[in-house]
Amino acid sequence: MQAINKITLGTVQFGIKYGINNSTGKLSKDEVLFLLGEAYDMGVRTLDTAELYGDAHELIGEYHANNPHRLFKIITKFPHEINGNITEKITQYLKILQIEKLEGLLFHSYESYQKELENLSLISSFKEVGIIKNIGVSIYTNSQMEAVIKNDHIDIIQLPFNLLDNNNLRGDMIKKAKNAGKTIHTRSAFLQGLFFMPLTSNNPILKALQYELELINNIIVQEHIDVQSLALNYCLQQENIDNILIGVDNITQLRQNIQKAQQPLSKELLERIDKIKVKQPDLLNPSLWKQF
Repeated sequence: MQAINKITLGTVQFGIKYGINNSTGKLSKDEVLFLLGEAYDMGVRTLDTAELYGDAHELIGEYHANNPHRLFKIITKFPHEINGNITEKITQYLKILQIEKLEGLLFHSYESYQKELENLSLISSFKEVGIIKNIGVSIYTNSQMEAVIKNDHIDIIQLPFNLLDNNNLRGDMIKKAKNAGKTIHTRSAFLQGLFFMPLTSNNPILKALQYELELINNIIVQEHIDVQSLALNYCLQQENIDNILIGVDNITQLRQNIQKAQQPLSKELLERIDKIKVKQPDLLNPSLWKQF
C-alpha cells in the first residue's frame, strides 16, 4: 500500500485552535477550502472530523457542495454526550457534510461508548442500509482497547501511536485487535506537536519526557533525519495499522507531510524506536496534561 493511501487528514484545526505547538490558531474559511482542494489533489481521500470540532462539518460540507465530483470519505464522531435522537443526528451529519454515507461513525471516547451500548444495535442498522460503513471507538488505554475488541458491533478502533506511544506499549494489543478483525486507526503521530518543540523549552510535559525525547533527538542526529520524517514514517510503516491520522496548521505542513511520507525507514531504525520505553505512560495522554 502506498503511504498516501494510509493518511487520513484530521480537521480539528478547521474548527478550533488545537495542538501544544500551534501558534497560528484555527484556520480561516478560505484556508480550509484551499487546503481541502490541495489535499485531494495530492491523493488524500479520507477526513477525520467530529461534531465537537467547531464549524469543521460546515466547512467540509461547503467544500463538497462546491466540488460534488471530489468528495472525501468522512469519518466523524459523536460528541461525548449524545443529546437528542440518534437517527436525527446521523441524518443531520449527512446533510451538513453534503454526503450520502459515512465511511465511519465513532464514539469520541470510551466513556461515551459505554454510555451508548444499548444504542449500538440502532446505529448498526444504518450499516445494514449502507448509510454507515464502519462503527468505531476512540480510546486511550490498552485496557479500554481490550474491552472494545470483544464487541462485534465495533469495526474501527482509533488509538494514540507515535515515537513514544510505540510498539513497546501498544504492539501486542494492536496485533490482538487485528486478529479479531478490527481496523486500526492511529492519531497523535506528532504528539500534538510536542516532537517539534525545542528540548530547551520550559513546557512541563516536555521537561517530564526529557530523557525519552533526548533518545529521539540522538536518533535524528545520528541518522541525519528530521523529526517529521521519523515520526510520520514510523507510523506509516506499521503493517498492523490501517490509517494514520495527521493534522496540519497550514498548507505548507500538508505538503511537507505528503513529501516526507515517501521516505521509508530501515528495519533497524524501526526496532531502535521500539526499544524506547516511557517511564510515565500518563504523560502520553494529552487529556491528562493539565495535571502535570
